[in-house]
Amino acid sequence: MAENTWLVVGLGNPGPAYARNRHNVGHMVVDELASRMGAGFRKHKTPAVVAEGFVAPGGPKLVLAKLNSYMNVSGGPVAALLRFYSLDPSRLIVVHDELDLPFDTVKLKQGGGHGGHNGLRDIAKAADSPDFLRVRVGIGRPPGRQDAADFVLKDFAGTERDLLPNLVGDAADAVALLATDGLQAAQLKVHSPS
Repeated sequence: MAENTWLVVGLGNPGPAYARNRHNVGHMVVDELASRMGAGFRKHKTPAVVAEGFVAPGGPKLVLAKLNSYMNVSGGPVAALLRFYSLDPSRLIVVHDELDLPFDTVKLKQGGGHGGHNGLRDIAKAADSPDFLRVRVGIGRPPGRQDAADFVLKDFAGTERDLLPNLVGDAADAVALLATDGLQAAQLKVHSPS
């Protein structure tokens, strides 16, 4: 099963108060993927809700997960999911918000540092590897002197809200490309100017 299965974790904070925050764009992307696959999220034996389905008939299986923990302690639940599904960290795709990318930008990478993102830091530590795949969803930098921690916990602004469905859709497309075509082919498609 593990050969053609990917664990896709959309990072965010649990509960309705955080649902539309910039920090929760990872949740929005896995929600979009679940909708496309006709899969519903259900409680799981690990601290997460999970939806399972296929990118396309005969294609890779995606295990979509939203953690029941707060962003900064994402590592334990991700490690538990990897163990449950007998998956190596190389079969993990983490979808997260990225301050260092302009809003409405999606970039893919494997491994690297955490760039101050506490969720990524905790996952790399708990999975004992930083080499998982990442779908970096650009949310831009806070305006003026606004603190980054406050900025990520605010909802998207008016003009951003109008473009958000496109951004979420692009990130969902990127996850599907990673799972079906691999990193290099997906990067060529996602990073090329349209």
